[in-house]
Amino acid sequence: MPVSKHHRLVIVSNRLPFSAKVENGSLHFGAVSGGLATGLSSFLGSYKEHFPKQQNHLWVGWPGATIDEQYHNQLRKQALEKHNAYPVFLSEHDMENFYQGFCNSTIWPLFHYFPSSTIYNDDYWDQYVKVNELFADTLAGILGKGDVVWMQDYHLMLLPHLLRKRQPRAEIGFFLHIPFPSFEMFRLLPLRWRRAILEGLLGADLIGFHTHEYTHHFLQSVLRTLGHDHSMGQISLPNRVVKADTFPMGIDYKRFVDACSAKETEDEKLKLKQALGDAKTILSVDRLDYSKGILHRLLGYEALLENYPQLRGKVVLTMVVVPSRIGVNEYEHMKNQVEEAVGRINGKFGSVVWTPVIYQFKALAHHPLIALYSIADVALVTPLRDGMNLIAKEYVACRTEGTGVLILSEMAGAAKELGEAIIINPNDRREIADALSEALAMPKDEQVRRNTIMRDRLRRYDVTRWASDFLTGLNATKEVQERLNAKLLDSNALAALRTAYRKAANRLIFLDYDGTLTPLMRHPDLASPSQDTLSLLRTLTRDPKNTVIIISGRNRATLSAWLDGIPIGLVAEHGIWRKEKGGEWESLGHGASNWKEQLFPIIEQYADRLPGALVEEKEYSLVWHYRMANPDQAQLLAAELTDRLLSFAANNDVQVLRGNKVIEVRPAAVNKGVAARHWLVRGVSDFVLAIGDDWTDEDMFAALPEDAFSIRVGVTNTRARYNVKDVNEVAELLSGLAG
Repeated sequence: MPVSKHHRLVIVSNRLPFSAKVENGSLHFGAVSGGLATGLSSFLGSYKEHFPKQQNHLWVGWPGATIDEQYHNQLRKQALEKHNAYPVFLSEHDMENFYQGFCNSTIWPLFHYFPSSTIYNDDYWDQYVKVNELFADTLAGILGKGDVVWMQDYHLMLLPHLLRKRQPRAEIGFFLHIPFPSFEMFRLLPLRWRRAILEGLLGADLIGFHTHEYTHHFLQSVLRTLGHDHSMGQISLPNRVVKADTFPMGIDYKRFVDACSAKETEDEKLKLKQALGDAKTILSVDRLDYSKGILHRLLGYEALLENYPQLRGKVVLTMVVVPSRIGVNEYEHMKNQVEEAVGRINGKFGSVVWTPVIYQFKALAHHPLIALYSIADVALVTPLRDGMNLIAKEYVACRTEGTGVLILSEMAGAAKELGEAIIINPNDRREIADALSEALAMPKDEQVRRNTIMRDRLRRYDVTRWASDFLTGLNATKEVQERLNAKLLDSNALAALRTAYRKAANRLIFLDYDGTLTPLMRHPDLASPSQDTLSLLRTLTRDPKNTVIIISGRNRATLSAWLDGIPIGLVAEHGIWRKEKGGEWESLGHGASNWKEQLFPIIEQYADRLPGALVEEKEYSLVWHYRMANPDQAQLLAAELTDRLLSFAANNDVQVLRGNKVIEVRPAAVNKGVAARHWLVRGVSDFVLAIGDDWTDEDMFAALPEDAFSIRVGVTNTRARYNVKDVNEVAELLSGLAG
């Protein structure tokens, strides 16, 4: 298993996998149904086999009711002893604006692509923040060293960041069980809400989604809202890396297969067969929710009876609608619509001996549900949007003889795995009708062929494999973080640097400018040095032992204008120009620049195609900046432009550099390493310090002697000996040396 025996797995969800209430002065516990509780409980069953009970896991969540404060300690004690659980206490009022409010009136409809049903209410948002804060406070009080925290679903999207603030070294995973919408849908949330949600999720080390599509949408929203790019799902934040990845949730396959042959199931199957007779059975099982497309499938079934009259009297739609956990008015209206449609279809097509739709509005126990799965010739699963949909998987698992046909909406996450099903668009009643006709006529050997493939897949990738893969991924992300954090400039390394600095007689200090001495700006002209930066440089240069060189990609005119009067060395355009302290600018040999005339119109064309992009012409280089542009469009055009420029560079004496939201073309054999050697070869320095933030600084780091102190700004892979997290840490470091 992926978690070491010294760790405790702490699962955090809105609800505990049981309910608790006080009756007649005593506590009573009840069962809770739901895919998350069932699935994770199955995983924990196998998890327990590997770990002692007192160490294996803890489940944190709301117990499902307001519990009077006098019973809090008693409930904590009993929940821990009986269920390895720890309750978070919320009042019914807290839950109203949080759960019925922001969770299910804002996030649920919007993330399921129902913007017209989405409510934007500041009170709902404030309560969402409050409840997430309460969960964070509860966790901070009970977590131990080495605990692995796995947070679940859309109710707690702020929690990873809130816990991270309280416990910076915590190991945190988060899984979203509903779709993550496209950016065009997500951006309908107010900017402050969506920023907080994304920053909240990025507090986790690993963020999991059911499908690649949802992962992509999340990464796209992070890029366009917060400006953080990714590489293969890995997001480099200023102080740590975060991974977003895809983990399609499975079911407890063995539990369903075993239940198929249980006596209770066989008894239920016998009753159903007697009631349904020889009619072919189409099964629909769903919670009452507008995202499930229940009305659409009724209309599709109605179209089947209209368009294929030969099937009348030979087919029955068995529809089970489970009372919903959400809302009142909207769902009551929807229930009425469904029941009206059932009545209309039965009245229109039914007879004394045949009822086209058998409708039940109730939750089914496990064995009656398995029996329905087992006898249904067709399962009709047509959500308008669904994060995964485990009903489709449960139906296939229960087809132990290999027969039966699954009709599945392409809008369900499960459609990505169950491609052998008949995949349909749930908005098209004719498509549903045709799919039903195809399913009812499908030969048995074709049914078996399709189901065999799907069943093998479900058996291999069950709920335990899903959870294990997620926790393995979480450990792997933590290892990447630890590898990068190992190079962070800690107190010991900082002390060694300061000692070497104090003892040195001749110090050489190379400093990049953008992203090192000053934060990266949306427009290059906005990055002029602050008075604090200028004062710091003056203080460093007053010490006669120090030789300070600003080694930058900026042009020489800008560096001269910004840093005029400070006795420092300057390197411009990554090494094309050099200026000694108190001297004049001199060229480092850059060859011809007639290539600029050929490339400028091409690069300018790409700037024109991308609003917010601009071209900067330096004396011997060209730069395409796109920090202010739409990131999605910029990524595509940057790749296209790079490809064109590389083709040009292959036949010309130039090189193409991709930096942080910039592409630069400059003469070949020119880089910061070559520029730095001018000062290094003098051999009089007994202390060398170099700080930079970009991969163009890697040439400089490579040119330094082994005992030099090289520092890369940002937590990322580098040739430098150390990393610091941001520009502020650079300022603190240099101020400490200067002071």
